[in-house]
Amino acid sequence: MNFNVKNIRKDFPILKKKINGNQLIYFDNAATSQTPKCVIDSISNYYNNYNSNIHRGVHSLSEEATEEYEGSREKIKQHFNAQFKEEIIFTSGTTHSINIVSNGFLNQLNNNDEIIVSGLEHHSNIVPWQMMAKKNNAKLKVIPIDDNGELKLDDFKRLISNKTKLVFVNHVSNTLGIINPIEEIITVAHEYGALVLIDGAQSAAHFKIDFQKLDVDFYTASAHKLCGPTGVGFLFGKKRLLEKIDPFMGGGEMISDVTFEETTYADLPHKFEAGTPNISGVIAFGVAIDYMNKIGFDNIQKYEDELLNYANSKLKKIDGLKIYGDVKNKTSVISFNIEGIHPYDIGSILDKYGIAVRTGQHCTQPIMDHFKIPGTVRVSLSFINTFEEIDILFDAIIKAQSMLS
Repeated sequence: MNFNVKNIRKDFPILKKKINGNQLIYFDNAATSQTPKCVIDSISNYYNNYNSNIHRGVHSLSEEATEEYEGSREKIKQHFNAQFKEEIIFTSGTTHSINIVSNGFLNQLNNNDEIIVSGLEHHSNIVPWQMMAKKNNAKLKVIPIDDNGELKLDDFKRLISNKTKLVFVNHVSNTLGIINPIEEIITVAHEYGALVLIDGAQSAAHFKIDFQKLDVDFYTASAHKLCGPTGVGFLFGKKRLLEKIDPFMGGGEMISDVTFEETTYADLPHKFEAGTPNISGVIAFGVAIDYMNKIGFDNIQKYEDELLNYANSKLKKIDGLKIYGDVKNKTSVISFNIEGIHPYDIGSILDKYGIAVRTGQHCTQPIMDHFKIPGTVRVSLSFINTFEEIDILFDAIIKAQSMLS
């Protein structure tokens, strides 16, 4: 389809909202993307017309719900080019997905093993591994970042060894927008026999990803970053690897046979989907994937790059404003501070003008410690944003700076 941002914005009811008397300008897409009406309607349609629990039901409502639920699994498998449908595990989101993997390796590693995390990670890709390592005594190593916020790959190549069993890196930094060289990281890790988990929470909304081409072992993403609802996401894992690790949760759906002496687990993907899932959320996730594919990820990436370049050039004109992670290979995220002004104060003033930005550490305290700052103002752009909104942001930052200086 032809990319027309004016028409696309009509699909998002919330963009009509006014904040403090001003038209909402939503620049917090890295936290949660906004939701088009077709996705919202799909949730209402489920509850209005075929609300029922899935799998094992012989009645019509259950069969319809199951068909739609499993249809979303197929859509995600196709979109990300997984080899098998059962490699897509539905979860509550990226954090849940990472915890499934860290728990799965809890009893497979010991004090002779090492794991490597990048210095750019969200807390959700640090803390689960620390919890695991505390129990099995695996050694956690960190890939450092340079003054621009990019990973030091030479250091990674020195850190990795035959003792390394797992490497976990985000595809895109949620704080800086930097796109990490995961292809090279995966290649190097595999040369040492290490497995790789990629946190794709911040990448999946911006460009197409091909699991088989990447040869990635585990990959995670969340629906609410992809125009879908909150509380749902997925874990991709190579089939042979998922079959080797224990489930994170026990209960209904994930079993084959249960006796008081022993329980055997269901086949993939159900082995990791204990309990009643977020059925309407999973169905809506599939609708969101369809919606974004209709717009076209090439169109999305091209337009967001144009927005990023324009916003960068505008903000750099503001005296005392420093952008962190100002590198070439990045998505449409700008983290900045203004000399002498706390980021929270800037965010509060921008809200008075109807502009939603994120302030703070963005669940990446190690990055803030690296730059020796308390936090940043993060502007995260999406294909629903406009150049005119960036102009309004620029003027509002100038006013905030004048008020707070």
